[in-house]
Amino acid sequence: MNAPTLALRRSARRIPLSVVLVLAILAVIVALTVLSPYVAPFDPNRQTLLARLKPPGFSYRGATYWLGTDDLGRDLLSRTLYGAGVSLGVALLSVVVSTLVGVTLGMLAGWFRGWTETVIMRLVDIMMSIPAILLAVLTVAVLGPGFLKLVLVLGLTRWPRYTRVAYAQTLQVANLPFIKASELAGAGAARILFHHVLPNIAGPILIVMTAEFGLMILMESGLSFLGLGIQPPSASWGSIMSVGRQYIERAPWIVAVPGICLFLLVFSVNVVGDWLRDQLDPRSRTR
Repeated sequence: MNAPTLALRRSARRIPLSVVLVLAILAVIVALTVLSPYVAPFDPNRQTLLARLKPPGFSYRGATYWLGTDDLGRDLLSRTLYGAGVSLGVALLSVVVSTLVGVTLGMLAGWFRGWTETVIMRLVDIMMSIPAILLAVLTVAVLGPGFLKLVLVLGLTRWPRYTRVAYAQTLQVANLPFIKASELAGAGAARILFHHVLPNIAGPILIVMTAEFGLMILMESGLSFLGLGIQPPSASWGSIMSVGRQYIERAPWIVAVPGICLFLLVFSVNVVGDWLRDQLDPRSRTR
């Protein structure tokens, strides 16, 4: 059993109340997202123009719109539930893409050194000199919007942070005795990197993934808010708020509902990330 797993097991019995609360919030959001086809009261794209811009609790023809309706009379609760799936899906897949690319390049740079290290780390410096959100906006503007395009754009703009962490951790692990013993036993570079190095650098990478997950949610919502992300009639929290800004004085609930959900989700992810960092980073526990 590797060190990160042991650290998490030792700390499982002393999880702070704040972390328990945000884990509960995350569990509720994920459960509602998975069950959205069954718990959503309406089709998220169903329009009822006679019920447009109605406040929460409004009833029409025997149906109750618990969180109100938007400018086309669509149920805001249903669109928020389905929008959560889009936002979480884009964020999760983007983190997976950036992790695979960044960690692989970082381990290669830290293991082979030489020109491999120089090329990869200079590319990292170039990528990190460009603001990620600006690069994402420019790329989406060129490639066009879409779910898969958004995933690739966000994933391929955030890999340098993983590369730096994996590179630094690989340099430390590569000099440990059991790694040298594996080399002497004839193990190849691929086996050593993915069977010995990767499990021992998983802790810091997990911390980065948690922080990046919240950032990916914000970036997806921001791009959708600008009209460069998920396109109508598909729902995402950013696109819902983009529509609602036109009616902020008349129907503030259109912005408030997905905005509150976005805040709770990102806040909860960041709190869990901070807790994981405290558990997996020995230096933070000694401060």
